Order: sequence, then structure tokens, then C-alpha cells
Amino acid sequence: MLSTIAAVVLLLAFAVDCGVLTLRTVHMLQLNSYRPERYGGWMKAHKDELMKTYGWLLIAVVAVGAYLLAPTDWVVRAVCAALFVIHLILSWPPKAKKPLVFTPRVRRLLVTHGLLLVLVGGGVALTGFNRLGVALLFLWAVLTPFVTLLALLINTPMEKAVTGHYIKDARRRLADMPDLMVIGITGSYGKTSTKNFLNTLLSARYNVLMTPESFNTPLGVVRTVREHLTPSHQVFIAEMGAKNVGDIREICDLVHPRCGMITAIGEQHLETFKSLDNIIRTKFELADAIPAGGTVVLNTDNEHIRARLAAQPPTGRTVTYGLQRADYTADGLTVDSRGSAFTVTGPDGESARFTTRLLGAHNIQNIVGCIAMACALGIELKELVYPVKTLKPVEHRLQLLPNGYIDDAYNSNPAGFRAALDVLAGFEGQRVLVTPGMVELGERQEALNRELGAYAASRCDYAVLVGEKQAPPLKEGLLSAGFAEDRLYVAADLQDGLKFVNTLPADGPRTVLLENDLPDNF
Repeated sequence: MLSTIAAVVLLLAFAVDCGVLTLRTVHMLQLNSYRPERYGGWMKAHKDELMKTYGWLLIAVVAVGAYLLAPTDWVVRAVCAALFVIHLILSWPPKAKKPLVFTPRVRRLLVTHGLLLVLVGGGVALTGFNRLGVALLFLWAVLTPFVTLLALLINTPMEKAVTGHYIKDARRRLADMPDLMVIGITGSYGKTSTKNFLNTLLSARYNVLMTPESFNTPLGVVRTVREHLTPSHQVFIAEMGAKNVGDIREICDLVHPRCGMITAIGEQHLETFKSLDNIIRTKFELADAIPAGGTVVLNTDNEHIRARLAAQPPTGRTVTYGLQRADYTADGLTVDSRGSAFTVTGPDGESARFTTRLLGAHNIQNIVGCIAMACALGIELKELVYPVKTLKPVEHRLQLLPNGYIDDAYNSNPAGFRAALDVLAGFEGQRVLVTPGMVELGERQEALNRELGAYAASRCDYAVLVGEKQAPPLKEGLLSAGFAEDRLYVAADLQDGLKFVNTLPADGPRTVLLENDLPDNF
């Protein structure tokens, strides 16, 4: 009797432990876009954490091998169950910044994972929980990250069929609306803010649909079309993200944009792109997809866009914008506690004065780009004054909070980082930078973080570097530029960093820039 009860408890403890471990690995798989190579990269980058989480279970396998040392059968099973429970407690995952989303794909993956788990657990039960069977349970738990990968591979043919159906349905819906104006927006940074700004401006005249949040992948666009596009929509704004050459072309082949905007090009996602030339080529896949009768809106303040435009002009009509000489130019920029004001002059010499609650020169650039696109679609410059005044900052993108914090947690590129530091430098009083630096920059990551550390030295009074692994390059850059070491703190995590900020001397007003927040898979 005791032996049977112990066996049931062992199976339950094993199932719950494996379930929690499975959710953790599936979450990481989701954050890595269900791509085996990127998930494998996460496993490699976190091998120390994985060894800590799963490695001691391997020791438990050896312990089970010493089966004969146990006094009775039920004692061994009870001890093994206790080990699973202890492991569950010790390896319980921390609260996620971006929780696992239980999409249909995730649910299908979990079903496959569960079937594999039942198969192994049932097989062990049929063996009568002998030493080999119990050891296999532990080994299966140790191999959970690889089991998740196995489940992904098993589901691949089904996922391809499901994806094909969704894409076909989205194409049909778009084909049924030939008069729909599709606008693509891409860039190394600024695309989500620009998309939101353009949606506000165009909504003054048109019924507009935009891809929500950061739905900037082919499947994100497909989901938006299938779930939200209706016959009443006149304009569809599609944000287009990319981490590999060809990613933008894939989205363009799906939605066939008639207008496109490239906000900026810089060193981002170098880990996958490998080179800046590949980034430029990929971003201009949008411009290459615009037909002869369409319009391409380009930020010519960006040197890479300017050079590509001179070397290879797009087929469609080109409209430029920026803070320097362009078809639509912003000048007379003033900034105060209420926001920013600037004047935009169009290609025909007409000008208008705009005000916004937004901060930062790059936000003004993005607004001017949206003004240029809106004017290209027939809206007069003066009609846009009020919509610009109503623009709201996008969450976590240079968002000025009531407590004096500037939330730029979503930003993770060199140009955006510099722009945020420039905004911080414009505030009076104590200026504090809190950041873990930047990631996904490949071989250039350390050098770029070091450069930004040096740039930050003259723009903040205190620097809080989050994460011992990330801190060294930033710290080197700060110190090399003469930053005082006693004003620099390396925090274990964000909460530790914020606690340190609260201990700083209260010398008048304080502004804290929260620059970048690493996702859960870093």
C-alpha cells in the first residue's frame, strides 16, 4: 500500500516539476520567435543557469542508482518525490517582464510536450518503478530544454500548414479591399512611435487600422489583418520589423504597401544581420517594394538613408524629412517642462508652428516624418497642428512620468540611447542614468556599450549599471571619460539599482532615465 501511494506521489511530483520547467523553456522559445537556432543560442548563453537549474537533478539520477542502499521500496520513491518537490521550489522561475502568452501555437506545443511526458511516465509506471525507470524520470526532467526543442520539431509540419492557412486567409482579405491604402513603416528604431503618431494624424481624416504594440513580424501582421481589418478601413499602417535579410520583403509580399517610411538606420540586431550593409539592404526592401505610383518617405538626417538615396533612388515618388534641409524640415525647436515646439516648412514654402508634449529631437524627427506622409496623402499642413498637439508618448519610449523618471525602457540601439542621454542632459538638478546597456549587437556589442558609457559621462551626475555581466564595457567608457567612480554603482538587478537611486542625496529636483530593460531571455 505504502509503495503504491509513494509511486503516485512520485509521478505527481515529477509531472508538476516538469510542467513548471516546460513552461519556462516554452516561454524562452516564444521570446526567441520559435526559431531553433535562436533558442539554441539562448541555451548556450545561459548554460551556467541551466546547469544550476538542471544539473543537480543529474546527481539525483546517480543517487537513485544507489537503490540498494535504501531500506525499503517505498522509502526510495518518497525520497525521489521529495527531491522533485525541492527542485520545484528552488527552480521556480522569477516573475517575467513579458509573461508567456498562451497562443494557439503555445497550446499545441504544450499538448505535444504533455503527450511526450505521459509516454515516458506511463512507460516508467509499466516497469513497476524499478531503478532504471525512476532514473529515467530524473533524466527526463534534466533534458526538459531539449524536450521542448523536440516538441517544436515534431510540431513543425503542422505549424507550417496552420501558418499557410492564416497567410492565405490574410491575402484574401487584403485582395478583397483593392482601395485600401497600405503604409509600411520600418527602421532600426523609431518605427513603433512613428506608427502611433501617424495613426493619430491620419485619423483626422481617414478610418485607420495599425498593427498593435510591436506586432511587426509576418505573423503579427497576418493576425492583425485577420482579427481587426474591416471593409470600413481606408488606411492600414503596418510596422515592419526585421532581424534577418529578407524579413521586410516577406511582409511586403504579403501586404503590398503603396506607401512606405524608413525612420532611421543604425547598428541594431548585428548578432543576426552580421553587418551594417545587410541592415541597410533589408530596410530598403520596403522602398524597393513601393510601386511607381506610390510614395517613399525618408529621414535624410540619417547618413545611411541619405547615402543609399543618392546611390539608388527608389522607384516611387520620394519625399524627404528631417531637422536639416529636406522636403519637410523642422526648425526653431524649443523645449520646456511642457514639451517641445517647432516649425515645419513644406516643399512649397508653406509653414506651420507645432507644439507637442513629447521630448527629444528624434521624436520631433518622427513627427515631421508623419506630417510629410500625411501631406503626401492629401492632408494640409495646417490641418495637422491640432492632431500633433494631442500626440501621446508611446509607453516605455522616452515617457516622462510624474515622479521625475523618464521611461525609455524599450530602447536598445545606439542612436536612441544617445538621444535619450541628450534629453536627460537638458534637465536641471540631479540627473541619474539607470541602464543595463544594449544587447543583440554581435561582435560590436562591447565596443558600442563602451562608446555610450563615454558619451553618458558628460550627461549624467550618477550612473547605475544594471547587471554584473553587462556593466564592464559601460563602466570602462564612463571612467575613461573622467566620470567619478564614487558616482557609479553596479547593481545586481533593476530593483537593487532603484534602491540605490533612493539613497542618493536630495539636491533639488532629480531626473532618472531608465534606459533599456533587457527582455527575459537575456
